[in-house]
Amino acid sequence: MGKRSTKDNKNIYQISREESNLTRAQASELMEYVSESRIEKIENDTAQVQPEDVVAMAKAYKKPSLCNYYCTHECQIGQDLIPEIKISSLPEISLGILSSLNALTKQKDRLIEIAEDGRLTEDEFPDFVKIQEQLEKISLTIDSLRLWINTNIAKGEIDKEKLDMQKNLSMKS
Repeated sequence: MGKRSTKDNKNIYQISREESNLTRAQASELMEYVSESRIEKIENDTAQVQPEDVVAMAKAYKKPSLCNYYCTHECQIGQDLIPEIKISSLPEISLGILSSLNALTKQKDRLIEIAEDGRLTEDEFPDFVKIQEQLEKISLTIDSLRLWINTNIAKGEIDKEKLDMQKNLSMKS
């Protein structure tokens, strides 16, 4: 086993690898085309991490959240368009979805009133912004659920084939 790093300012890629109990050599083997020296350069911030590197690390380290981190912190397009997803437990996510849906149900009639003429008037604007914020909250919670699912698939706690099969059955009915 490789020696343990004592560096204080570790980046997320090094922390993720170490949390997976992998040496750089072991990580490189799992990632096939990412060399041990490239991993070291990424971890020491002497080489710019590329999207392909992050995808390979996320898979090797069983940490899908690395992709969201990269998009929200290192990619200019992602920084502008993609929200950072909070990693949560299934009960937290479920309660968040229910809470958001309940709040939106109360705003549903107002959204219909606002939308019926196809224009957004000055007096409708504050309510529209509140509804938009609630929809964004639901979207983030759904993204959090996707991340939870992908993380548990990566860890082997959810059988992806069973999940996909069930999705296909649900779509047919």
